[in-house]
Amino acid sequence: MGTPTARVTGLLLAGGAGRRFGGPKALASTDGDPWVVSSTRTLLDGGCGDVLVVTGAEAGQVEQRLADAFGGDPRVRATSCGTWEQGMGESLRAGLMSLVSRGRTVPLVAVVHLVDLPDVGSDVVRRLLASGARPSALARAAYQGVAGHPVLLGQEHWQDVLTGARGDQGARAYLRRARPELVECGDLAQGTDVDRPEEQR
Repeated sequence: MGTPTARVTGLLLAGGAGRRFGGPKALASTDGDPWVVSSTRTLLDGGCGDVLVVTGAEAGQVEQRLADAFGGDPRVRATSCGTWEQGMGESLRAGLMSLVSRGRTVPLVAVVHLVDLPDVGSDVVRRLLASGARPSALARAAYQGVAGHPVLLGQEHWQDVLTGARGDQGARAYLRRARPELVECGDLAQGTDVDRPEEQR
């Protein structure tokens, strides 16, 4: 287990309906472990001090899975995005706005992760955080040179990301301009999202 890093929050986007998958991928499971639970553990074990899960489709069921797994653990919280159907940008926006509202306890860094990357483990998060968890940080995991998730998003970048996060437009445009440091993790995972049930390993 990683040593929790002060004021680093894992931001897990788990709101999609998974239409091609046949249902919300947050509720899919590997070895009986729902992806929303295993992804949350990945962020905690990788060194995040806490995790905020953004829910949407079947939010009640997803949040119940979290409650079953983590009980009253204060490190794990959920927020529901009412506009999740408009796209992932809405979930990212809802998550960052929730973090901003923490006042004096706003995290310095958010580690933005997606729920449909079941082969990405805590070792990827740990390596990403080792690149430097500070407000100016901007880095993302790469797999064989291809940029992927999670993304290390220092607080200084949040406003620019929020400006462009609308509908199905997340942080992609900002990251293309800002050119984050790529942290190669291809030796640890493939980092490819699972879109259809037959792609599960």
